[in-house]
Amino acid sequence: MILMTRRQISFFLRAALYLGWLLASPGSGPQSLAQAPTGTPTAARQLGTVKSVSGDTITLATDAGQVVTVTTSAETKVLKLAVGSTDLKTAQPGQLADVAVGDRVLATGKTGDTPTALTAARVILMKSSDIAEKNAAEQAQWRTNGVGGIVSAVDSVTGTISVASGIHKYTVTTTGNTLFKRFAVDSVRYQDAKPGTLAQIHTGDQLQARGEKSADGLSVKADEVLSGSFKNLSGLIISADATAGAITLKDLATKKLVTVNITANSTIRRMPPQTAQMFATRNLAGSQAGGRTGAAASDQNGGARGAYAGAQGAERAGAGGQAGQAGGGAGMRRVGGELSQIINRLPTESVADLKKGDAVMVVATEPNPDATTLTAITVLTGVEPILTANPNGGMDLSGWSMGEGPGGGPEQ
Repeated sequence: MILMTRRQISFFLRAALYLGWLLASPGSGPQSLAQAPTGTPTAARQLGTVKSVSGDTITLATDAGQVVTVTTSAETKVLKLAVGSTDLKTAQPGQLADVAVGDRVLATGKTGDTPTALTAARVILMKSSDIAEKNAAEQAQWRTNGVGGIVSAVDSVTGTISVASGIHKYTVTTTGNTLFKRFAVDSVRYQDAKPGTLAQIHTGDQLQARGEKSADGLSVKADEVLSGSFKNLSGLIISADATAGAITLKDLATKKLVTVNITANSTIRRMPPQTAQMFATRNLAGSQAGGRTGAAASDQNGGARGAYAGAQGAERAGAGGQAGQAGGGAGMRRVGGELSQIINRLPTESVADLKKGDAVMVVATEPNPDATTLTAITVLTGVEPILTANPNGGMDLSGWSMGEGPGGGPEQ
């Protein structure tokens, strides 16, 4: 039987979130392009990335996963819009020959014979090269001027947020000019984030902040803050419905049945058996080594009984036991950090590959603490060796940063 603590089921949270950062970066074309045509009296519109151009036909892959055929004519007006702009007055005249694979296009006109066909009266174009250039500049800003981690405290009076990332502790100061954004309920992509407020940020949230850093890099006056609440689940799948895109599992931490919806934004990855066993072994070794460190600290405090409990990963025995747990966690974070960096290289699967009895770990959005139906961000399968290796310990990624901002990598 699989047993585990809350620490175990959170071992790959930030890795899953980091995958979300890699999927899209801030301020890119899709969002601004979608906003551009507001107020236009057209009957239909399609927004997506160009898959192919053939003659007068553009094939788009929409953000919803559909393939749309856009037919143009000599009367179709093509406009080239700068990345980030929503004002069509700034657009420059273009032509169909300007449209290339990878570009972002918003086509407006009339619906064709099928819902996925459109006859375009106007095509608004953002070049992929312009999007890439802007993204690169913004990613550099997040890496240079950003911090990220887990919220440890929020002072609503002063607008100050405390953030922890491993051994680092950051102070984020917000003002009336700070832009707040909140992760969407089914996505960790920056472009899907919604307007937010300071009041929405709570202890335990994931947070990224970008702005003017102090000389020591531990404080930032935030121009922008992005945050979200996430829940970690782990257990055996009780049922799987590929048609409905949902699985039900018994969460090992709460012992409750939870339904997890899997959407187009969810990622399913499988860990090969050899890899799972390798990390299970390292997890156990890390727990024991960290426990010994904690035991030594406990002995110095005269807590012999607490040292024994700490070495076993128990959550009792007073201050000595707490010292042992802390040592165990420190030993395991290294192992969890290694795992987090390979998750994005694991093979992907579909919801149809999930079967009853599979051991899974899930990172999901947390609409409220009592929710029994959640939306998956990442589902990791093939993890049974990890969950059974050390039932009293577990991996912990609390020392691993989500990244220095959307599009940035982890800072170590």
